[in-house]
Order: sequence, then structure tokens, then C-alpha cells
Amino acid sequence: MRWLIKIVDEIIARYPAGEILIESGGSPSGTHHLGHLRELVTADAILLELGRRGRKARHIYFVDDLDGLRKIPTNVPANFKKYLGRSLYDIPSPDFSDISYADYFLQGLVNACSTLRIEVEFIRSHHKYQTGFFVSAIEKSLEQADKVRHVLETVSGHSLGLEWSPIQINEEGYLKKRRFLAINTDAKTVDYEDRDGKQKSINYANGDVKLDWRIDWPARWQLLGVHVEPFGRDHGSSGGSYDTGAALSKDVFENTPPYPVPYDFVNMAGDTKKMSASKGTGLDAEGVIKVLPPEIVRFFMLRYPPEKRLYFDPLHVAQLIDDFTELLTKSPETALIAFSKTTLDPTISKIPFSHMVESYQASLKNPESTLLTLSRTGYQKIVNQNKQIILDELKYIEAWLQKWAPEEIKFELIDDVDTASFSQEERSYLNKLSLKIEEASEDSNGEWFHKAIYELKDFSGLEPKQLFTAIYKATIGKESGPRAGWFLSILPRDWLIKRLKFEDQL
Repeated sequence: MRWLIKIVDEIIARYPAGEILIESGGSPSGTHHLGHLRELVTADAILLELGRRGRKARHIYFVDDLDGLRKIPTNVPANFKKYLGRSLYDIPSPDFSDISYADYFLQGLVNACSTLRIEVEFIRSHHKYQTGFFVSAIEKSLEQADKVRHVLETVSGHSLGLEWSPIQINEEGYLKKRRFLAINTDAKTVDYEDRDGKQKSINYANGDVKLDWRIDWPARWQLLGVHVEPFGRDHGSSGGSYDTGAALSKDVFENTPPYPVPYDFVNMAGDTKKMSASKGTGLDAEGVIKVLPPEIVRFFMLRYPPEKRLYFDPLHVAQLIDDFTELLTKSPETALIAFSKTTLDPTISKIPFSHMVESYQASLKNPESTLLTLSRTGYQKIVNQNKQIILDELKYIEAWLQKWAPEEIKFELIDDVDTASFSQEERSYLNKLSLKIEEASEDSNGEWFHKAIYELKDFSGLEPKQLFTAIYKATIGKESGPRAGWFLSILPRDWLIKRLKFEDQL
């Protein structure tokens, strides 16, 4: 993890003493997806590496729940359109429970962080504004509004309209852009022009006035004392929100901007666009942690530098898990393994994922039977040493089979066979194969069965593909399936013999 070493080296060089504060953050405007976790996992890795070097550090997540609702996500009722512009903390939950819209969507992220053992403190924007935490930043921004405008226009390269102001006003429960007229720091009020052109006054110390995003971000850096800030690469583009924030930090808030850690997006495999909570594209974070073991999620996020785009394919997680298993087996002391596992109870054994999946299904999805199957197929030592780990891993395998696994991977032993669908040659071949299996020793392995399948080929009059098709049709009701020799070797011997003779169908 050279990328992490480099980042932390530079952080320590910039801040040689004192506690280091790492901030991540986001808006609970919709379901948090897998891409959102990259920021949190990256921040957590930095926190852990700083701790490993003896530096005191904290990680906070700033929840932008004072933000107004800008669009209706696909999983929110259409009639929530009436809440557009209303602060997220002040909107009912989409499930009509007694929590807010913000709490409803934030909880999934909180649960994911807990499962992934991400050490983070959640800070709520509306609490900070309502308790006056942002008062000094609002005053600086308004008293230097011309300078703020100049910085934003100069750095971003975009002109701001005459109606622009650094703030949003809570007007009848909705955040509105209104032209700023004057500020009274003694009374803590702002004069502004409403939509009818009339002058109004409002208190800015109780949450009814909010800084615009590009000003809010550097304001909190100064108020909270943020040293390190991971953010999506869209914020890090030239003239983007980090650049304007850094300039405002120096020119308005008289503060040094935090060390930036830009990261690229997580896309679904084959998708050129990043995941979107509002559009419903991508995998929700809480759903992911129910299917993927937590150390695999962390491994996926950390094995490449933050600036590399990641692509996730839920249909082909076997390679991802097998990559982790191989590294765990060969180099268990590497930093990547350590930062993937953290304090997690292990849920990944050293048995290849594909073997686990096939063994589980061939054992009728019975965990205890699966342990016996794994023991019989060369993994007895691992089963004896890691029984509970394997049982935990099987829970994730079951979830993967239900939610993500491609149909060609899934199979189950069938109770009934349409014997009329088999030709005479196929029936004769299966019967001869059953007789050969009757002679096999109890410890006959997949290689023995593989040879047995082929040894009868010349007597059957069938092509090799037809042999396998007949076997799969008789056992799992499909024309293809797992490795046939190995598959037959793990099936209950009595059941297999009767099935190949179709005795259980009489």
C-alpha cells in the first residue's frame, strides 16, 4: 500500500505535532451506495496508519442534512416533490415512520460503517447551524461578500449574477436564494430581499441562514480544524469546489486548507458513469455489506490508489474473494490484509470461493453437510481449524446466490426427472456410469470420477458434450453445471447411484 504510506508521510510532514482531524462528508439525500464507502474506507485507512505511527487522529463525517432536497430519488414517492427545497432533516421519512428523511437515509450508511469497523463520528449540519456554530463564518462571508464573489469568479472562471449572495434563507420552511442587503452583527440578523422585492430581516444564529456549499465547506474546515479531506474527483477538478474552498480558506477565513485526498469513482462494471443515489444506479451500501464479507469490501476499496477508478461486478465476485484468499494465504502479514481485516472477526476462509459455492449448493445448502463435503474434498485441516469462519462465510454465499449470482452458477439437486427427455443412449450411459460408481472406493476423488465419465464414452455412442449434458440433466435439471467429476464426487453416493439408474423415479 505504497499510496497510503505516501499520503501519511505527507500529512505528518505538514502537521508534525498535535491531533490530526480527518473529515469526510455527504448529503443524506438518497440511498448511500457502494461508491460512497470509498471515501469513508479511505479516511479510515489514513486514520489507522496514523495510529500505527503513534499519531493521535480522529475521523468525522459531516452530514449535510441542512441542505435542501434538490431532486426526488427513484425509491422515494413522487409526491415528495412538494418538499423540494426543504431541508433534509425537516422532511418526513419516505417510509412514513417517526424519523426524518435525513435519518432514514443516513442509517444505512451508519450501519455499513459499523459493520466495516470504520471508526467515525457523525456530525449533523443542522445541529451546528442551529446552535450558532457557524455564526462567525456567516459574518465573515457577508462582511466580505465582495471578496467572496471575486474569489469564486476568479478561481472557478464563472461569473455570478447580480442576485448572488453567499447565503440561503429559510423562508416559510424552504431554503431560498435571496439577495443579501445588510448584516447586523449585534442583533445577529440579516436583511434580505424577498421574492416580491420587499426587505425582510431574519436571525442567522439559529439555523435559518445557511452558507452556500462552496463557502460552507471551507468555513467548516476553519471552524472544526480539519487537517485532511478526502473527496470525489469531481470536487477536485480545476476551478472546482476544493480549489475555490482553498482560496476562500486563505483569503476570507485566514486558514490553511486541509491536505486533499481526491479519489475516483466506483462504477458498475461496464458503466461509464458513476453510481447515483438519486437515479438508483449502483448498489446500496447497506445491501452490499449483507452480501460481501466486510474485509472484502475494504480490500476492494484499498488495494488500488484512490486516484484509480474502480469497477464492481456483482456477478463475478469470486475472483475478488479468491484474490483476497490468495493474499491471505501467501502473505498474511501484508499491510493490505491488515487494513482490510482491521478488528473484524474473520469471515473468509482459505478455501477458494468457487469451491465453497459449489460445495454449498451440492450439499443442498446445508451448512453442516457443506463442512463434511469440504472435508472430503481436500480441506479437512482448514475445516477443523476454521469451522466458525466457514459457517459465517456460507451466510454471505447464500446472500450472494440469492441476490447477485448469475443463473449459470446456481444449481440445486432436483427431486423429479423427466425420464422421457433422455435418449436410450443417454439412459444406457448413465446406468453404466452408476455401476462403475458402485465399485468406487469411498475416498474416490474428482479425478477418479472425471476419468470414469470418459472411460465409458466409447461404449455410449455419445459425444463428450452429450455425456456431460446427460449427467447435468439427471442431477440438477440443466444442460451445464459445475465441474462434473468433482461434482459427482461430493454428491451422496447412494443418492447418485439411484439417480443415474432412475430408480428413485419409478
